[in-house]
Amino acid sequence: MATPSQHDLRNDFRALLATKKCYYTASTFDPMSARIAADLGFEVGILGGSVASLQVLAAPDFALITLSEFTEQATRIGRVARLPIIADADHGYGNALNVMRTITELERAGVAALTIEDTLLPAKYGRKSTDLIPLEEAVGKIRAALDARIDPAMCIIARTNAGQLTDEQTIERVKAYEAEGVDGICMVGIRDFDHLEKISQHVSIPLMLIAYGNPELEDRERLAELGVRIVVNGHAAYFAAIKATYDCLREQRGIAEGKLNASELSTRYSTLEENRVWASKYMDVQE
Repeated sequence: MATPSQHDLRNDFRALLATKKCYYTASTFDPMSARIAADLGFEVGILGGSVASLQVLAAPDFALITLSEFTEQATRIGRVARLPIIADADHGYGNALNVMRTITELERAGVAALTIEDTLLPAKYGRKSTDLIPLEEAVGKIRAALDARIDPAMCIIARTNAGQLTDEQTIERVKAYEAEGVDGICMVGIRDFDHLEKISQHVSIPLMLIAYGNPELEDRERLAELGVRIVVNGHAAYFAAIKATYDCLREQRGIAEGKLNASELSTRYSTLEENRVWASKYMDVQE
């Protein structure tokens, strides 16, 4: 089977957004996982920032991965992908000028869409920042992203954290981003359908949710009715790969089965502890 062109995959993603359906993403962290997802019938995949950090650096999600490292991984996937890939471009790796560079590089990598979020830089050590930049600055970054895009088929999706804002503040932000001309709105922190409905009625472009398997948001038909076209329920496939690798190598060494689950293994074998030591030594961070 021939690999579709990047432009065709971008048009495929736009076609998904134009439907009245809701699609769940596949976690696609390398070329093989992207091809598996397509063969199994997934309509869209996502390269998550946290997953890329673990895959490329064995590092936790502390914004340690650089744009060039993330782009390299996206390029490997984009070279052979047979389904549209969304790139989690975090906060664009800096200010509005950095966002423009991010758009340029990821467009060349072949992604079908990307999200740009309005979180504050630098993130507080030890957790992903939930503090947001001022709306005016966020709008400037979105405007820069749209101006930097060359292929109009690639979708740019503005992301915000509805769990850290009042409903009024969330509505203000999503309306401002929509007014700039983004192709969709991505939200994390939506609690339930009542919360979603309060916000979605003010949005006329497609919605994307980072739901993390929230049981309060499991009705796909209702999600579709409220304008949600894309849902990210986490990256279980990547963590399953970590567990499978551990178990395979453990069995080869004749080591008895351990009790650690996939999440615990990812913590154990990432550079989390090293970073904690360095943060304490160089940043006087006490946890």
